[in-house]
Amino acid sequence: MERFVDAARGVRLWVEDRGPADAPPLLMIMGAQASGLGWPDALLDKLTSHHRVIRYDHRDTGRSTWSFDEQPYPLTELAADAVTVLDRLGVERAHIVGMSLGGMLAQLLIADHPDRLLSVTLIGTSALSTTPYTHPDGTRIPPEELPGVAPHLLEMWARPIEDRGLDAELERRVEHWRALGGTQLPFDADYARTLELNIIKHTGHYATSTAHARADASGMDRTEQLAHTNMPTLVISAPAEPVTPPPHAHHLAQMIRGARIVEIPGMGHALSREVHDPLASAILGHTTTL
Repeated sequence: MERFVDAARGVRLWVEDRGPADAPPLLMIMGAQASGLGWPDALLDKLTSHHRVIRYDHRDTGRSTWSFDEQPYPLTELAADAVTVLDRLGVERAHIVGMSLGGMLAQLLIADHPDRLLSVTLIGTSALSTTPYTHPDGTRIPPEELPGVAPHLLEMWARPIEDRGLDAELERRVEHWRALGGTQLPFDADYARTLELNIIKHTGHYATSTAHARADASGMDRTEQLAHTNMPTLVISAPAEPVTPPPHAHHLAQMIRGARIVEIPGMGHALSREVHDPLASAILGHTTTL
């Protein structure tokens, strides 16, 4: 079922839920500049075996309101939007899966709205904590000294996005997915192209928003709250991750009290078909055993 919900004055969010209405809710939070359709249907269909699965478009993505230039907001407001989605759907508590920026928003929810959560799964993200990572040899590494985004991605992100037509934009997005996926799994360009074409059709245009990159990112630190939480948390480790490379996942698992970690072999910063089965199994193994 698709619907629109009001998140703030002049801001509406597109929301979709699928699966049994009486099953435990599972809210999927996508990354920056990404529509909720970034969660592949095939993955969501696996999760509906046990959950009412909810996905939505962030502000300035997909079919939700694009208004950052007239009504700027901090990134923390996107976490408030996630709570609003639960409110509007009448969901008291939900399991949460967050990827990339969505994983950071999920950490904000752990810290600020634990009463609304049943569990959290974090994918392709970094810790909202200033506590150093403890290497297996005992060395302590400050978060700012952990490996950063791969240079080829930084170079790609620095290029201006020019309107050269739909076909050229599709090819740009396909090459972006190629870079995000890493080098350990085969890349299926047709799969990536179909995903992006569906997102463009859903959105109604092929413009790319830069709102989340320009939004105020201050006030995100939750060091103390994450260290003392009781929230059941699963961290997905992706060995081919080019955005938050190893050991970011292990740092994240150290920073969140009681978190456990599961590695998805070959995974990068993309939800390619090869990771759907192991990722769904990891998520369901976490949410259905609590």
